[in-house]
Amino acid sequence: MKLSIVFLFFILPYCAFSQDSLSNHYKIYNVAKQKTVSLDDITDEMLNADVLFFGEQHNDSTGHFLEYNVFKKLSQRYPDKIALSMEMFETDCQNVLNEYLDGLIREKNFITEARAWHNYKDYRPLIEWAKTNKIPVVAANAPNRYVNMTNRMGLQSLEHLNAIGKSYLPPLPVDTATGPYYDNFLQIMGGHAALGGMQMYQAQNLWDATMAWSIARFIKSHKGYKILQLNGSFHSEEKLGTAAQLKQYAPKVRILNIATFNDENFDNPDWKKLSKNGDFIIVTDPKVPKTF
Repeated sequence: MKLSIVFLFFILPYCAFSQDSLSNHYKIYNVAKQKTVSLDDITDEMLNADVLFFGEQHNDSTGHFLEYNVFKKLSQRYPDKIALSMEMFETDCQNVLNEYLDGLIREKNFITEARAWHNYKDYRPLIEWAKTNKIPVVAANAPNRYVNMTNRMGLQSLEHLNAIGKSYLPPLPVDTATGPYYDNFLQIMGGHAALGGMQMYQAQNLWDATMAWSIARFIKSHKGYKILQLNGSFHSEEKLGTAAQLKQYAPKVRILNIATFNDENFDNPDWKKLSKNGDFIIVTDPKVPKTF
């Protein structure tokens, strides 16, 4: 009985993702063309781009379904020239991630030692596709201990790290973006009073910069690759945050971004209002159960 339960735990994600059972629960809008399109249109547009940011809602089951299918389509369209970059793994876990992708360690050890997110089941199909097809995966995010450190003591505290600690981060000092991104951050956090200082915003910028630096390093050593970057939608909406930091590290990089919204107005989305957020806007049906 226990074995059957374990088997179901691992096989169900594949069953869910193997059929387009969610095809009526999402809409994709191409902002440039001002019309709804299919996933294939995104794949086609990547012909003239290097990095595709997929800004997700972390608990959106439909969004995770689409991430997997975008990744699969990209890997089939651009074989041997595709990579996956993920907010969901931290830079100091890259070696553990590589060991799992190479088939050297058990999944159990990988999940524990790579500090996989609590909803790893949502990302497992992508990791398994990458493993099966020998696709590189970049552990892009800043180690949480350094994000926490910045949140408590500010970005300048990172200068006290030794060479090993600094090797997991972008070159210091990290640029702290101002302007629209800061204004958007203030809005979602509830204003200046809620921040209690700049450290929280600096931690956000460390997060963004580390993901951007991870992508930029991969681009430098893998010419001609297409990269799918997965992160929370706020990190790349309006091509700010991580996307803007990436342009600092790799000015010539060509970026497309997807912004995803679990929209109460699913039946009649306000595309004009949403269009500022990305090259492609995806709205998903709020009636579909969340993953957590």
